[in-house]
Formats: sequence, structure tokens, C-alpha cells
Amino acid sequence: MDDALLPRNTAALRALLDKGVTMPVPLTVEIGDEVDVEHVSGDGVVIHPGARIRGASTVISAGCELGREGPVTIEDCRLGRGVALKGGYAARATFLDGANLGLGHHVREGCLLEEESGGAHCVGLKQTILMPFVTLGSLINFCDCLMAGGTSRTEHSEVGSSYIHFNFTPGGDKTTPSLFGDVPRGVLLREPPIFLGGQGGAVGPVRTAYGAVVAAGSVLRSDIREERSLTMVGPPPAMTQRDFTGREYRGINRLVAKNLDYLASLDALEAWYAEVRLPFFAAQGALGVLVGEGAREAIAAGRRERITRLLALAARMDPGQAPQAAFAAHAQALTEIFGGSYAAVPESLSTHAAATAAAGAPYVEAIRALPDDLVNAGQHWLAGIIEDRWADVEALLPGVARLRHREG
Repeated sequence: MDDALLPRNTAALRALLDKGVTMPVPLTVEIGDEVDVEHVSGDGVVIHPGARIRGASTVISAGCELGREGPVTIEDCRLGRGVALKGGYAARATFLDGANLGLGHHVREGCLLEEESGGAHCVGLKQTILMPFVTLGSLINFCDCLMAGGTSRTEHSEVGSSYIHFNFTPGGDKTTPSLFGDVPRGVLLREPPIFLGGQGGAVGPVRTAYGAVVAAGSVLRSDIREERSLTMVGPPPAMTQRDFTGREYRGINRLVAKNLDYLASLDALEAWYAEVRLPFFAAQGALGVLVGEGAREAIAAGRRERITRLLALAARMDPGQAPQAAFAAHAQALTEIFGGSYAAVPESLSTHAAATAAAGAPYVEAIRALPDDLVNAGQHWLAGIIEDRWADVEALLPGVARLRHREG
């Protein structure tokens, strides 16, 4: 065959085949020169025709399947065991064991899909964190948010098809991260699921409590604080028109509070990974360690994104408006609160996690089997990290801190 018709990296293809990777039509698979084939497992990995694998940090663990439903491209992605990306594009994202997405997915930087989470066809994600078992339907845009809730594949948080998380304000800002559930309770896998009905949306930033059910066709414009509640949003108001400058921030303190709460939640999640999850990645060997690093990088990317957006917002503030001027004056100091040290993890929790991981227990099973005293200790520790961040916020902007728990 003419060499011009061959893939550019046939040596990598041969190395993967020799390792045991299944490629039904290997000459249709593109492997970037920068890809380290030692970071691709040969155990049960299937790469279908039309796949493009790129990026020096890409990791493909045992049992992964790429491109079952159509061509797939991954760039600098970390894939845990048994991940299925059935057709689409993913870049600078991390997928933990059993995560999956259907045909037409488009996943960008800062995404972390934890165990057995995923979505059906045509799902768009960016700066999105899905905790274990969270399931998205089809034709969904779900960027700039974190979703938790549920305990298993049969009881999990879910987003119905044709759902949008609106993450861009009329003024052109992306200071819109939403929390569906939370981190301190969500990581412990004991909370009732959240259901967001299809053909609907949420105008970020909003917070939604565990057990909330939102009827199909509803567009959320405010928080749902009541747990185990049913919300039905009525038809939109009649069309109105008024002058609009694009720089109206009458609710600036509320907007800033939502962003800071999201940042504090990312700090708590990062601490959970560092102190509790780390041994479970290490127990999976070298590839597991790399996947764990990718997860923590996704969380750090989320923090950088939120800080960038907050500082951009601060630059747009009107110095003649007192709340806006106060935020602008303290914006840099506010962002420096996050990403630093945190209270020590309860020793009983970290010791138990390390011992359980060393014994070979999968992460999800280990967390679901935690005794109540360790569940309470973990939740209290993570909530304390968030409270500590808010104490620092209050010292700078008490008017913002007061709005933290106010519905809106």
C-alpha cells in the first residue's frame, strides 16, 4: 500500500495491537505522535473505526470502548476503567470508572464525570461536574454546573432531554455556576436524587435542593431550597420591553454570593479527592494515579474559570453604585481566599479510606459502606471547609455573605 494512504503513526497502532487493544479496522484510527502508548491499557480496550486519539496527557484504562456508535475524538482526556465514549468529541476532561456518553457528545475543558455518570446522545458539557450515577438525557447543554444526588444506578439524579443550563447573562457575563445538590452531602452517596424535567432549563446561577422534582417544561429562575419538593413553573410572562444597557447589576451581591459558594464547594471537593479518594486511585496502579491527577486538574480548572469570570465581572462595575464599587474593590482579595489550605481531615476517615482501598474495595462500594460516624465526620469536615471560606468572605464583604442562604 502507498505509504501516503497509511496513518501517520503506524508504530503506535502496532504497539497498541501488540498490547491487546482491539481495533477492528486499525488503519482508520489516528494516534497522535504525542500520545504515550504506555498510558493505554491493553486489557479489554476497544477502539472502533474513525477514532482520533490525541494529547500527551491522554490515559485510557482497562475496559474502555471508543466509537461504538460513531467517530470519536479525544484530546488530553483521562479515562478510568470501563468508560464508554460512543461518538463525539472530548478535550481536557476526566471520566471515572463506568462513565459514558452517547453519539454526538461535545465535552470541553474542566469536565469531571464521576463513576457511572453520563448521558445519551448530543450532550454538550463544559466546566461540568457530575457526581456518581448522575444521568443526562439527549439534546442537552449543561455547562458551568455541578450535580449530585442519588445512591445507585437505579436511584440517581437525572436531567430530562432538551434541557439547557443558561450560563450566559444578557450583559455578556458567565458568572453563572449552578449547584444541583452540594458537595458535603453529595460525595457520601446517601441523598435523594434530583430530577430536572425535560424541555426545560435553569437560568444560572441557581441552587437546587436534594429530592427536588422539577416538572417538564419548567425554566428555573430562582433557587429551590425545600428538599423533596415538586416545582412546576408557569408560562412565561407576556412580552415586555424596556431600556437595557447591558450593564445592569441590581442584584450584584446575590450574583457574587452564588459564585463564591460554588468556589467554596470546589475547594471542599478538592479536599475530598486529596484526603479520601487518593488511595483508591493509587490502588488501580499507574494509570489510576494518572486518572486521579486528571480529576484534580479538572477541579482546579473549574476554580480558575470561576475566578477569571469574577474578575472580568469586577472590571465592568459602576464605581457610582456602592455595592458594585465594593465588589470591584475587593474582587482580587476575594478570589485569593480559594484554593488554599483547609482543616485537617478526620484521621478516622482517612485511615478507613486508605485501609479499604488497600483491601481492594471499589470506591463507590467503600463510600456506600461507610459507618454512620464516619459519614457524619466527613460531612462535617467538608461543610467546615466551606464555612471557613465564607468567614473570610464576610470579613471583606459582609453584605455578600448575608445573601448566601437567601433564596433567589
